[in-house]
Amino acid sequence: MHAANDMKEAMQNALKQVIYPNFEKDIVSFGFVSKIEINNNVCYLKINIPSSNEQVIAKVREDILAKTQGLGFANIDIEIVTPNVQKAQAQQQAPKNLAPTIKHFVMVSSGKGGVGKSTTSVNLAISLAKSGKRVGLLDADIYGPNVPRMLGLDGVEPRTTQDGKKLLPLEQYGIKMISIESIYGKGQSFIWRGPVVMRIITQLLQDVDWGELDIMVVDMPPGTGDAQLTLAQSVPVGAGINVTTPQMVAIDDGFRALDMFAKCNIPIFGIIENMSGFVCPDCDKTYEIFGKGNSQALAQEFHTEVVARIPLEPSIVAASDSGKPISFYEPNSKTSKIYMECAVRLIDFLQTHKADNSTIQPQ
Repeated sequence: MHAANDMKEAMQNALKQVIYPNFEKDIVSFGFVSKIEINNNVCYLKINIPSSNEQVIAKVREDILAKTQGLGFANIDIEIVTPNVQKAQAQQQAPKNLAPTIKHFVMVSSGKGGVGKSTTSVNLAISLAKSGKRVGLLDADIYGPNVPRMLGLDGVEPRTTQDGKKLLPLEQYGIKMISIESIYGKGQSFIWRGPVVMRIITQLLQDVDWGELDIMVVDMPPGTGDAQLTLAQSVPVGAGINVTTPQMVAIDDGFRALDMFAKCNIPIFGIIENMSGFVCPDCDKTYEIFGKGNSQALAQEFHTEVVARIPLEPSIVAASDSGKPISFYEPNSKTSKIYMECAVRLIDFLQTHKADNSTIQPQ
């Protein structure tokens, strides 16, 4: 037993030397190594990568063999799973439909916290509503819910339906919203394990009377965990959006968020680069304090686009803190126009990809 464990550890250490093509991190750090099995001196490896490019696949296989040939295995069996294979596997299972009255679901995710994901979700939802759509906003960031403050709904509790069986979402600025903070109260420290997280996400979908909606924007917790997986398994998500800043540490984490979309068979709408240059309020000059161009390289890797670049402006911060979103109160500002353009593109994306929840039978 100890020998097998030692061999598995040696294999994992060797795989940490396999750098994913065109990036600086190894396949273990990226979380691409999903299985290592050793039996009778034969090692089986399952590697999940986000690219179907034949050259990338060949390079990963070649580097794995080069880095592991000295470990003494009689044979190393490498299975590399790409998005095409993942999509075929996902299509074998019919998606659930826990919210049949909502036509389209949009998952807003980020690899790390503090990149402006909730600000993006709020202003994008308002922009979609201004475009004439019936919009809901589900604050699924169960560890750090910020949406109620940003909408000026801090401390407001939802009412129930007449029969007392469901909650009624709060309504503000033309959208419907529910948040875990609205239910459990402000300032609570939510320390929940996986099964509880999964149950809460399900309840926010099923136990809220959302009514008929065209689009539901879902503000996810940062990272790639139980909340993201639960949502992807509960409703057919029609578009995934990754919010990041130009800073490389955010880009590295954003890679995992986009990879999660690929593995869950979620169509990637694109990347929204937040804090994309600081606009000086005195001289109107833009300073690239977090770097420039990094998001574009990430978009190319996943065959998508940077669909919006939101500048870092003091007015955005003040608007979020005061519960007066810039998209509603300053519709003619540069930032509001960017959000509106992004919303229009998103509507077209959802219609083009036909991610229509109404075609899925409720379960």
